Amino acid sequence: MAKKILVVGGGGREHAIIKALKKSPDCGEIWCAPGNGGISYDAKCKNIKATDVETMVAFAAEEKFDYVVVAQDDPLALGMVDALAAVGIPAFGPDKAAARIEASKVFSKDLMKKYGIPTADYATFDDPAKVMDYIKAKGKYPVVIKADGLALGKGVLICENEEQAADGVKEIMLDKKFGASGNHVVVEEFLTGPEVSVLSFTDGKVVKPMVSSMDHKRANDHDTGLNTGGMGTVAPNPYYTPAIAAECMEKIFLPTIQAMNAEGCPFKGCLYFGLMLTPDGPKVIEYNCRFGDPETQVVLPLLESDLLKIMAACTEGTLADTEVKFSEGAACCVILASGGYPVSYEKGKPISGLTNGQLEGESNITVYHSGTALREDGTLVTNGGRVLGVTATAATLPEALKKAYAAADCIHFDKLHRRSDIGARALAAMKAQEG
Repeated sequence: MAKKILVVGGGGREHAIIKALKKSPDCGEIWCAPGNGGISYDAKCKNIKATDVETMVAFAAEEKFDYVVVAQDDPLALGMVDALAAVGIPAFGPDKAAARIEASKVFSKDLMKKYGIPTADYATFDDPAKVMDYIKAKGKYPVVIKADGLALGKGVLICENEEQAADGVKEIMLDKKFGASGNHVVVEEFLTGPEVSVLSFTDGKVVKPMVSSMDHKRANDHDTGLNTGGMGTVAPNPYYTPAIAAECMEKIFLPTIQAMNAEGCPFKGCLYFGLMLTPDGPKVIEYNCRFGDPETQVVLPLLESDLLKIMAACTEGTLADTEVKFSEGAACCVILASGGYPVSYEKGKPISGLTNGQLEGESNITVYHSGTALREDGTLVTNGGRVLGVTATAATLPEALKKAYAAADCIHFDKLHRRSDIGARALAAMKAQEG
């Protein structure tokens, strides 16, 4: 029986999830709330804020959805999965207690410490003066300061000296740049090494990792400029070798799932491991309780198995018996952003080069819509910082990069900003490995 599905969220990640779900023979009518202009070509959109748990759950009950995918971090942290369960609607994603693994940095760091999961040395504070006393006493720079709660991927400051640390503490704890997220902070040692993102499916018992990926956080080429939500991704990540994957499973992935069970808050859904491969072995930089953006836009196009079946198995606790298979190829996603992102940018710029939101006649190219809107006359316009994610899949990474950039060249809007070096680090790593 075809299932009626609702996906909660409205960016490129949600668009990638919808496109992957639509491949399932069990997927019937699919909705997205709030969705966006580009998503509306693939799903019915309903303008409900993702954080409005009450209205969303009432809508899900009224429309009699068979299954809901809560893709965004805020509604998970607010307990949307719990609220859906209360009205008898199964959902993909952790409940409120398990979502703390992302929603509270203090919770996740204390969890790792308690269960011996490798991570950076740290201390937690709620008093700004004490933060600085600790940093001064340590006297080790750079030092990392993180806001405790959700800050859209931007609440992490790397401070090179005492002055920057003092400014950072002021920004997070006194000026409340990230709101209540800054009431508590975590101060961490600065780790070095290549970063890897590993998204994984889990039903609270087994973990089935997805293909690894590499994010490009900085706004400009050569990893310069401000931190963003992510300017592009490639998969697989060449640094993530089979030997490292086995070590991560043994020392990080399974212990995390077991730790959450021991704490009485089993984690079901997508658990994202942000890892750093340090000289002392892999360590956890952060956990996210959902699919990453733009990691999803390269990971899901490589998924060969049925996403809806996998998600349902995570909810039902039958993941051990469910196939999770990825293709051997590679994928690259190039983000097309609005000029000025991540600070201030203009909206409403008409987008040219697309037909019904996609590039015509292109195989293995998908355009994922992050921040787009449809005008009444059917014109597609920009409506956010990150506008589009252009993803190409191919047999090898160099081919995927070439195809993604060639496709991106066909899309235009005023003040378009993109990086020209997505995947360059990955190629250099591959060369070094061959050498």
